[in-house]
Amino acid sequence: LEVQGTYGIAVMHVDHPDQIIVARRGSPIVLGIGKDESLAASDVSALAHHTDQVVYLEDNEIARLEPGQFSIKTLDNKAVNREATVLEGGLEAMDRGSFPHFMLKEIFEQPEAVENALRGRVNHSEGVAKLGGLESVLDRLQQARHLIIISCGTSYYAGPYGRYLFETLTDLTVETELASEFRYRKLNMRQNTVVLAISQSGETADTLAALREAKRKGALVLGLVNVVGSTIARETHAGVYSHAGIEIGVASTKSFISQLTILTLMALLVGRSRDLSYEEGASILRGLERIPDQIREILEQSSRMRELATRYCAAEHFLYIGRKYEYPIALEGALKLKEIAYIHAEGYAAGEMKHGPIALIDPSFPTMALVPEDGSYDKVISNIQEIRAREGHIIGVTSVGNTKLGPLVDDVIEVPRAHEILTPLLTVVPLQLFAYYCAVLRGCDVDKPRNLAKSVTVE
Repeated sequence: LEVQGTYGIAVMHVDHPDQIIVARRGSPIVLGIGKDESLAASDVSALAHHTDQVVYLEDNEIARLEPGQFSIKTLDNKAVNREATVLEGGLEAMDRGSFPHFMLKEIFEQPEAVENALRGRVNHSEGVAKLGGLESVLDRLQQARHLIIISCGTSYYAGPYGRYLFETLTDLTVETELASEFRYRKLNMRQNTVVLAISQSGETADTLAALREAKRKGALVLGLVNVVGSTIARETHAGVYSHAGIEIGVASTKSFISQLTILTLMALLVGRSRDLSYEEGASILRGLERIPDQIREILEQSSRMRELATRYCAAEHFLYIGRKYEYPIALEGALKLKEIAYIHAEGYAAGEMKHGPIALIDPSFPTMALVPEDGSYDKVISNIQEIRAREGHIIGVTSVGNTKLGPLVDDVIEVPRAHEILTPLLTVVPLQLFAYYCAVLRGCDVDKPRNLAKSVTVE
């Protein structure tokens, strides 16, 4: 029997029921080693219920699993010695505690997720980030002129936020690209091009294919992943772990906010090596360190989010709008509502309303408008007035103490004030809670939405 193409396979023989043979080529396989048991899966989240000791299989390797032990060899029969990796969070992450769903637990873990992403990575004396995972390529990174960010799903919406950050804090030219489309572009990898692959699992098939293509074309390829030892972490030249901990809910929450945090640190690192002033760098770092407590303030409003969900969860359509840094958050908020509440939701750049989406607005089509008091505030207010003139219902997410918005919208959600580039780390939290409560009220399976998987390991 010859197997072709991309695969991860597991085989048992009727005469050897205490053994499982697994092999991989292109598709991930991870082994879990427990007491008197061995397991295999395509993603660590499937194993975390059973063990915190995992071993990653490489391409063209075969493993023999027996109760409590394993052995690995290559296709040409060479033995491989590989130590187990300990999962961050361990088996404790599998306990929901007092929370009814893992997703809600993970939303409430976001203050700690940001703290973990920042721990040991802040240099106040120089107003810069310290990222040990990038030290080996720091010279090349400082010489870079062009950055391409590739990712899928929720991680893709971290990409445009990163683009705004790098364009604001550095002199890099930045593109964002869906990893699934990257391979179809005829890209001329300019000299000093950096490609950044973002993935929670580190196993996303399309992102892996895209980063391999970028490596073939000579780019410096970096990774931003959550799972230690994952395939993307192993195949990139260098990278940064987000340290969000094990995420069980299919809809990403704490891993997304960790990605935004790490992207901010990366942009600071590059910016301070160029023209970004110490004062600006130090100001952003101070703002980042306030974010966890500010998220806790928002989480205290969770009953308010449930109240709004009760009012709007019967809607069959929803529009999310934002400008600049808030545009990617509008996209992510809409995705969350789609994923877990099964409500058709669209995220749009607020300035594009007049170019088509406003035709959909009527009393049955509500809008979630992101309007913190920043440089784009007046423009978004103009968009809100356009929606209001068409009798559309509006929920406005704005900075605490902004009394001007109330008369223009039906409902207001307030978030603490922060540095403009950091506000998305706050505005995303009420959108997650709103989607969660809408899903619960509609009777949806929050942690395991239909037709979705935590890690997308196929193309």
